[in-house]
Amino acid sequence: MGNILKYIVFFLWPVTLLAQTAERKLNAENWHFKKTEDKNWLPATVPGTVHTDLWNNKVIPDPFWGTNEKQLLGIENENWEYESVFTVTGQELKHETIELQFDGLDTYAKVYLNNELVLEADNMFRTWKIDVKNTLKKGKNKLYILFEPAVKKGKEEAQKLPYVLPGDEKVFTRKAQYQYGWDWGPRFVTAGIWKDVKLVSWDAAVITNVKYFQKKLSDEKAELEFVAEIQSNKKDVFQLKINNESKTIALKKGTNNIAMSYVIANPKRWWSNGLGEAYLYPFSISLSRNATVFSKKQMHIGLRTLELIQEKDKSGKSFYFKLNGIPVFMKGANYIPPDSFLPRVKDSVYQSIVSNAANAHMNMLRVWGGGVYADDAFYEECDKKGILVWQDFMFACAMYPDDAHFVANVKKEVADNVKRLQNHPSIAIWCGNNESDEGWKNWGWQKQYHYSQTDSASIWNGYKKLFHEAIPQTLDSLLGAGKNIYWPSSPSIGWGRKESLLEGDSHYWGVWWGMQPFEVYMEKTGRFMSEYGFQGMPNLETFQEFAPEEELNFASEAVKNHQKHPTGYQTIQTYMERDYKIPTKFDDYIYVSQLLQAEGMKTAMEAHRRAKPYCMGSLFWQLNDCWPVTSWSAADYYGRWKAFQYQAKRSFEPVLVSVQEEKDSYEIFIVNDELTSKKGTLELQLMDFEGKTLWHKSATIHIEENSSKIYETVTKTQLAGFNLKETVLRVQLTMPGAEEKEVLYYFEKPKNLALKKPVVSVTYTDANTIEITTDILAKNIFITAGDAFFSDNYFDLLPGRKKKIVISNTEKGKALSIKTLFDTLP
Repeated sequence: MGNILKYIVFFLWPVTLLAQTAERKLNAENWHFKKTEDKNWLPATVPGTVHTDLWNNKVIPDPFWGTNEKQLLGIENENWEYESVFTVTGQELKHETIELQFDGLDTYAKVYLNNELVLEADNMFRTWKIDVKNTLKKGKNKLYILFEPAVKKGKEEAQKLPYVLPGDEKVFTRKAQYQYGWDWGPRFVTAGIWKDVKLVSWDAAVITNVKYFQKKLSDEKAELEFVAEIQSNKKDVFQLKINNESKTIALKKGTNNIAMSYVIANPKRWWSNGLGEAYLYPFSISLSRNATVFSKKQMHIGLRTLELIQEKDKSGKSFYFKLNGIPVFMKGANYIPPDSFLPRVKDSVYQSIVSNAANAHMNMLRVWGGGVYADDAFYEECDKKGILVWQDFMFACAMYPDDAHFVANVKKEVADNVKRLQNHPSIAIWCGNNESDEGWKNWGWQKQYHYSQTDSASIWNGYKKLFHEAIPQTLDSLLGAGKNIYWPSSPSIGWGRKESLLEGDSHYWGVWWGMQPFEVYMEKTGRFMSEYGFQGMPNLETFQEFAPEEELNFASEAVKNHQKHPTGYQTIQTYMERDYKIPTKFDDYIYVSQLLQAEGMKTAMEAHRRAKPYCMGSLFWQLNDCWPVTSWSAADYYGRWKAFQYQAKRSFEPVLVSVQEEKDSYEIFIVNDELTSKKGTLELQLMDFEGKTLWHKSATIHIEENSSKIYETVTKTQLAGFNLKETVLRVQLTMPGAEEKEVLYYFEKPKNLALKKPVVSVTYTDANTIEITTDILAKNIFITAGDAFFSDNYFDLLPGRKKKIVISNTEKGKALSIKTLFDTLP
């Protein structure tokens, strides 16, 4: 009886949806794939990639393990075929319009339906729709896709130019640039059906897109205008309904753009993380006739105003975002694709990445231009968590062709993605590319590629055609001129030029690339720091995911292959020698490399915040990883927090206490990003490592709202006579109704501190909470217990103090382990 009921439901489904829009995913149909010259077909997963399908069928080993990446490069040069046979019922064929829709094809694909060529795709970032009403047949239908290698296509296009463009063959392909290899990622040039494939059927008319414009926003009301793009098969009259309001509309055959006003009384505003609630209004937009709903869309809207303020001042020109009339300091990071094989990334991964950012007090993420436009789940979570998005278009570190086909392809790519993303309140700014302008002006490409003046003029004119004309003009046509914030290239000026710190956004790489000391961050602070960073190794558990125990050392080829910067480990070593004593054990070296990264990035993050309002943004490189690797990330591929992520959480707190050394003194800043002033008590103690107070001072202070200000100063004369190798300045801020804030400031580099072995005690106050104490200073306490997550980690603790830690994601049988910096001393 159960099987009969299932059979009836299956065949009634198209009947119940007739006259309405129906989506039928073809992902789960019986897909197979093979290399063109092979005879045998193998099972395939859709969405998926060739690499993961080969791995699932045990044709290739784990691409991330050891040095397997090097053995798999040939995959990118092959033709790959995918096919599926699916059944279409007579009832389904009664729909007036049936479209075959690919949300993502990677990248050069010829699509055949029942042996008829219906589509030739050449852009990974576009949505492809084909009317297949007359190509489908009742019963079995065969869908066959030939994927041709993007590498070969790119090289063929490159041969057509009289000069070489920086960026090699990848620049000719509208495909994720990082897949060709980056200094933090492997080379896996993928192919496949990387997003959903579906049949979309509809009758009479369908809503293909909805956008809204915020015409007016005040405390009393919000005036909105919705514009519904509707495709109609004939001239007809319908009802367009938005929530509980409806309007009778007359449609012509073809494309219709119907505007409808909507008013919200006493509206709630959408605020970024830390400033208020990221309030979202739900909307349902439907198209109906005679009580029959033909098409429906759901969306959530956040009401807010956002401006990019660039005004000349005595130093240069400001660069900051004003949200709902309030200047907001942007705290955050650069986001890259979370996997080399994107179809296997679940929504929960995107949600976790954004939650990690929000939990670290971030309010902006930059979607970097060498990856992909992120999945819907990413932007939806940013909407909910109040994370603004700096959205690059997908161009990075290269120059691009400007032929008519390429530019037209880009325009369609921009249209597809802007239509998908435009209604998200999290979208703050659209940016043309990452570092292409800087590369052209500062990286010596003209000399490297031996360009003539004619070549240089042609390449630069092509750049302007793409990033100063085609993309912004397409944006304006979709969103309205002046209704979007567009920035042609990030950064606006290269870090080697002094002007880069006086206006626009800055990528500062004098630290790391220039081998400058971390202290230079205090001098090299620009108006909006959209990139800066330093590498740290991932946790030992992450190394164990790609290498056997006997290969966990720097001589290991596996360990070398999971560091993509050519001098990455040597750069870490050089900086480590400046600040730390070099550990001898591999796991200790990992730990100290993370401390080094965290401390260096603390110097940068807090210098930026102290410089408010001159500087109004600090987005570090980078938030996450696409595979297990030593990189600039704050959390690794598996989501494990490095010391850097914990430090970011501390350095991005809404109210920050920060100490800056000057020539003759130490200045105690309090940075308040909140919109209310506060009263507090600021207490300063000079203490030895045994906890004895050597010097003490306290004051009652009034902390101004949305400000950065010096509240106390300690002169170096006051510290004369004390052994600064065994003393620490303890700064405590106590405010009514808030947890006290404690900052420990050391006068010497870690390698010069007179550390002694602490006795660290752990007490469970309940099943998921521990309390930690110590007999003497415990520097950089690192707690582990398998993959358990700790609310704080890599922190310092003085005797007489108690530190409460909440544990989540605990694993049975995993005992707590504690390490301090003293334990790593050689």
